[in-house]
Order: sequence, then structure tokens, then C-alpha cells
Amino acid sequence: MCFPSLLLFLSLLSPCFPAQDVPAHRRFEYKYSFKGPHITFPDGTIPFWETYGDVTSGPDEVRLVSSLKNHKGSMWTKNNSSFSHWEVEMSIRIFGHGRVGAEGLAFWYTRAKGELGTVYGSADLWDGVAIIFDTFDHDSKGNNPAIVIVGNNGKLQYDHLRDGSSQSLGSCVENFRNTIRPFRVKITYYKRTLRVYVQIGFSPGDRAYELCAEVPNMVIPSTGYFGISAATSALADDHDVLSFMVYSLSTTWEESPRAQIPKDEKERFEKEYEEFQKELEKNMQDFQKKNSVQDEDEFESNSQRELEMIIFGQTRLLEEVRVLRTRLNMTLAEQVRHKSILSRLKANETTTVSLEYVHRSLESITNGMPDLLSKIKELKGDIKRIAKDLSSSKTPISTSNSPSNSNEVKEDFSKIRKSLHHLMKSLASSHTTKCPSSNTHSSCLSSGIFLTFLLLQCVCTVAFMFYR
Repeated sequence: MCFPSLLLFLSLLSPCFPAQDVPAHRRFEYKYSFKGPHITFPDGTIPFWETYGDVTSGPDEVRLVSSLKNHKGSMWTKNNSSFSHWEVEMSIRIFGHGRVGAEGLAFWYTRAKGELGTVYGSADLWDGVAIIFDTFDHDSKGNNPAIVIVGNNGKLQYDHLRDGSSQSLGSCVENFRNTIRPFRVKITYYKRTLRVYVQIGFSPGDRAYELCAEVPNMVIPSTGYFGISAATSALADDHDVLSFMVYSLSTTWEESPRAQIPKDEKERFEKEYEEFQKELEKNMQDFQKKNSVQDEDEFESNSQRELEMIIFGQTRLLEEVRVLRTRLNMTLAEQVRHKSILSRLKANETTTVSLEYVHRSLESITNGMPDLLSKIKELKGDIKRIAKDLSSSKTPISTSNSPSNSNEVKEDFSKIRKSLHHLMKSLASSHTTKCPSSNTHSSCLSSGIFLTFLLLQCVCTVAFMFYR
């Protein structure tokens, strides 16, 4: 029972808290805005703005007045605003070395430009609204720094001695002097309600703002100029503006400035549209007469169109399969060709190995020839020495047999000489004549066999001579 009664109580209280109107369209107005970097042109001027007094403009900020005593400066838009509802996001920085600052900075929206004057660097008796960022406590009430909203119809003179408290429509105390980061403020005028928000954190989102002051049922000029001004007195601070962003607000698209079309242009567009509609209907009738449809079956149905799309897709798929098959055949042919090349290379490697073996054998025979000749010379010397010893020995030898023995020895030496000549010829011809391949039975004579045979023959000859 408590829960339904609570809902009923809240429903009865809901009309007491009117919902805040939120604009549906928000458009950035670049002709009334500036933001660093590159605020100024190369000549130092600011696009769509005019400066007065001691204003110093740079690429990242605009200094309305520097920390010099009794100085003032202001800047105003060149163009008059064409929208009645607006929102301004401003980033300022006021800092100085003293404990107390002066004088302060002011935001303006007036029917005419204030240029230079006595109210925080701008003219008094303005027609519009001023939002003053006061840093000096004139009335000694301890309520500074403060943000004060002051409206004027062009007939009221600003009360400096009381910090405008007698003319204030709304105010709040905020410490915006000598802050670590630039101080951000958002000013909104929508449906005759002026609201001033201040930033409470470092995030640029809407939730980082809190309401400072609100003035309902406030009437200001529907069109006017935006301006910013600052001034110093016996005390001085630097007053900088880092950004000034203006947005036009509207509830519906019809109320937005982009949807406002002049009456003469609107009538011209409607007339052109009617003529275009008439011409389109006429062209459609002429086309139907020239291209009359005899039978509705001539047009293809949705099912036929889908069937054609399926057939077209199958055809494309078949073509892709054919191309893939061709590429696979080409790959197979390449593999066969590479296999045959590898088999031929393997056979050539075997033949090369056998030929290298033959060449190594011939080189070993050739290298052994000097040793063979030296041994033959030694053998010849030994034979001569043995023959000399035999001739000088005292053993009797029959005269009948001596001629025959000498003839036999000569015949043996002649056989040895012939065999040596034959061996030299065969070695000389071995450089041009190829030995048979390793696959057949080889008949080449090796050097070891030849030396063994020669020594055996010499030993037999010497033994035979001793035996005789």
C-alpha cells in the first residue's frame, strides 16, 4: 500500500518541477566565434571581429588588457546576429600577482556595439544584457570574485560602488581568478530564459557544468552584437580570452535559421515545382502511348529473374572449375618434366664419377713412371756389375758354350728393351685413347702388376745366369 501511494504523491508533485526546455537543433556560427590556435590573420586582425583599446591578439589567445594600471580594451563582432536563441561557450583566464584583482571582465549582447567605455572597458547605458566577472570588492561585502547578470534597456547607469548589486538579476560567487586551468563558462538564452553555467571539473562534457544563475522571462533584443571587454584600475591583472564559441538554438527545423527561406524565393520554388510536376505527367503519358504493353506476360517475373541469376552463378562456377582443372594439368606436366630432368642428372653424375676414377688411375700410373725408370736403371747397373764379376771370376767356362750364353743374355736384354719401348708407347697413347667404361670388364695394365712381372723376369734371368 505504501508504494502506490508514493507513486501518486510523486505524480502530484511533478507539475511543481517544470522540465527544462532542451533545443532540438544546435548549429555552430563561425562568423561570431574564434578559438586557438591560429586565431589571427598574419596582419594581427581577428576574422569577423573588431578590437578597440588596449587589446593584444595572438595566435592562441586574445589579451583584452594586460597587467597595467588604468587600461581597458574590448572586441565586438562585425556582423549583427540573425538568430534570437543562442548559446555561448567561453574560456577565459584572469591572473595576477596580487592578492586582490581588478577590475574584471564582461560579456555583452547588445543592440549596438559598446566599443570603449567606463563599464569594464565598454560603454554604459547599453541595451541588452551584460554578464560581469567582477574581481574587485567595491562594497567590501566579501562576495568577490563574483559573476553578476545585469540587464539594461539603454536608460540605466551602472552602479560601480555597489558592484551592480542593485541592478543584478542573478549572481553567484565563483573563484575564477588565478586558476590552474582556464575557466570555462556557458551562457544560454532560449525561450526568454537566460542561464549561466560554470565548469566544475576538467571534462568538456555537459555534465561538467553546474548552474550559476538563471533569469526567467528576460526580454533582450532579437538581434544584436556579441562583445567582450575588460579593464584595470589601481590594481591590475591579465585578462585573456582563449575561445568564444557561438551556437544558434531552435526547437524544430522550421525555427532554425537554415530553414528560413525568403517569401519571394519560396513562391518561385513552388512555381517551379508545379511546372516540373506537369511536365513529368505529360512525359509519362507520351511514353505510355509510344510503348504500350500488349501482354503482361512479356515481362519476366520474380521467379524467372531468380532462376536466371542461379543459372548465371552456376555457369560462372563451372568456368572457374574448368580453369582450375587446366591449371592442375599444367602443374602435373611440370612435375613429370622435372622428374625426368632429375633422373638424367642422376645418370650424368654416375658417368662422371666413373670417368673421374679412370682419370685418377691414369694419373697414378703417370706419377709412378719416374720411380719405374730409376729402378730399371739400378737393375741395369746391377746386371752389368754381375756380368763383370762373372767375367773376372776364376771359374772355368767352356768355350763351346760361351757364345751361346752371351747370345742368350743379349736376347734377354733385347726382350726387356722391347717390352720397355712397348710400355712407353702404350703410356703415350693412353692420353688420347679412352679406357672402357666401368660397366664393362677393364683390360688396362696397372703399374704394380707390370713392375712385379719385370722384377720376376729379371730375377729369373740372373738366377739362370748363375745356374749356368
